[in-house]
Amino acid sequence: MPTYCFRNEKTGQVIERVFDMAGVPQIIKEGGKVFERDFQSEHVGAPPTKGWPIECIASGVHPNQADELRSHFRKNGLNIPVTRDGNPVYADANQRRKGLKCRNLMDKASYI
Repeated sequence: MPTYCFRNEKTGQVIERVFDMAGVPQIIKEGGKVFERDFQSEHVGAPPTKGWPIECIASGVHPNQADELRSHFRKNGLNIPVTRDGNPVYADANQRRKGLKCRNLMDKASYI
């Protein structure tokens, strides 16, 4: 069941509650306070659909392999930075495509 957000206008406090989709109230009362459904808070955690550069956690490596990944990119003529945590940081979609291809990785939900 989905989680929904509710905000108290006086205090600004946001609470989350789980409801089935057919039974989501617009207002709930809890602890003597009134909370109204807050659609904006429900979408805060969604990642942006656009915006480069991106740190790609999915194609990252263990932190102790970060130097090895940097070397692999350099050896293949790619200038892709790798964070201390082992995640590549792609400047644009083209660089991401090349970075994944040089590692024989495939993004089935993308164009690679």
